Amino acid sequence: TGDTADAGYVVQRGTFRVEEGGAEIIAGPGALIGELALIVAMKRPSTAIALERGSVIRVARSLFQRVLESDPAAARRLRDELALRTSQLASDILIAGGKLST
Repeated sequence: TGDTADAGYVVQRGTFRVEEGGAEIIAGPGALIGELALIVAMKRPSTAIALERGSVIRVARSLFQRVLESDPAAARRLRDELALRTSQLASDILIAGGKLST
């Protein structure tokens, strides 16, 4: 947590607990961890902890940006996924009475 993020990680094998702001998720094979780092330069807000022996594939932001520039369809899919996640987050905030826990 707090390190400058310059990559995201795809879980190849194993299970990881991702903790952020008191919340946690379990990430298994195929899951993307740290995906915001692929889009914006930021401090890493979460910590991933291996729950068993596993491996991840590191995806550098610079490589990801080149893929988006060369593949407009991939860029559109990313835009659509971000729009969906933003909409889900807004709904969750409304359901919680407009309050975010810290």
